[in-house]
Amino acid sequence: MKKFVLAASVAALSAALLPMSASAQNLAIVNGKAVPKARAEQLISQVTKSGQQARTPELENQVKDEVVLREIFMQEAEKRGIPASADYKAQMELARQSILIRELFADHAKKNPVTDADAKAEYDKFKAQNSGEEVRARHILVEKEEDAKALIAQIKAGGKFEELASKNSKDTGSAANGGDLDFAKASSYVPEFAEAITKLKKGEMTDTPVKTQYGYHIIKVEDTREAQFPAFDDVKAQIVQRLQQQKVGAYQQELKSKAKTDYKFAN
Repeated sequence: MKKFVLAASVAALSAALLPMSASAQNLAIVNGKAVPKARAEQLISQVTKSGQQARTPELENQVKDEVVLREIFMQEAEKRGIPASADYKAQMELARQSILIRELFADHAKKNPVTDADAKAEYDKFKAQNSGEEVRARHILVEKEEDAKALIAQIKAGGKFEELASKNSKDTGSAANGGDLDFAKASSYVPEFAEAITKLKKGEMTDTPVKTQYGYHIIKVEDTREAQFPAFDDVKAQIVQRLQQQKVGAYQQELKSKAKTDYKFAN
């Protein structure tokens, strides 16, 4: 009798524990169907994978809500027979293709990572190409040469360059700042403008209008400095991302060129 009572007690205890164990693995029960916590973890992983969003209690609660809502909506969709529709099947096939291709390139990036040395070499190359002097210039842009000459005369007579730029320059972007173009390399401007800048010293202005494809310019050099660059660590992430994109692009072209097909690509 004691053995029977003990066995019955163990069985009852096991029955009581099983639902608790199962419940610990589930986020919710929706219309009798369990929603596993693993779904929320998978979704959180996808959301935070890019590093653009941190895992927070608020995010976790939002994801849990989303997962349970999805289960409610999916059950209704299945009840209506949507998974059997031709449109659903076509969209699922497109989604399968997209996921497969995305994972292919993710796998390639994982197996062909951008090293710190690669990123530093790219940084040094860019820095070498853009070293040298930067010039901070102001300009006034007008359509007619005679208008430019008249403004030069006003400035030489004591008129303020900044005020005349604000009132007369048709380059509205710089006019709002008194014609200020900020620091830039001379080579970043059109040739005629660049040539005029390189002939001016700090504080000097062009004596005659400079003609370009945009009209007539009056140019003044405010200051010069050596080209400024952010520290490597500050831009490393962007460099790595760009190099990764280049690697994947090269891999795509490699696969495309090796493929045997009678199709003629437009590009």
